[in-house]
Amino acid sequence: MDQTYRSFKEFYPFYLSQHKDPVCRALHVVGSLLSLACLTWGIGTGHWGAILVALVVGYAFAWVGHFVFEKNKPATFQYPLYSFMGDWVMLWETLSGKSHPQKV
Repeated sequence: MDQTYRSFKEFYPFYLSQHKDPVCRALHVVGSLLSLACLTWGIGTGHWGAILVALVVGYAFAWVGHFVFEKNKPATFQYPLYSFMGDWVMLWETLSGKSHPQKV
């Protein structure tokens, strides 16, 4: 992972290549949705610590997917911003039916 990406558009195919395992992708979806739930609850109730919980929950699910199922190092360690963006794009594509893991 020593490639330098100049744009998210250039990075995203690499990101998808690191998420071929369907269990890894499913764990990303679950983690992202739970993060959104924690964030929404925290903002709605004024429990600002929920923002930290949202980050921990989201990354915990994703990293289990990488270390246990995908058997690779999360791209977050080298490309934190693009990886964060990739999580949300992949979530949207998955929920909207635009994601085709078998074609990655």
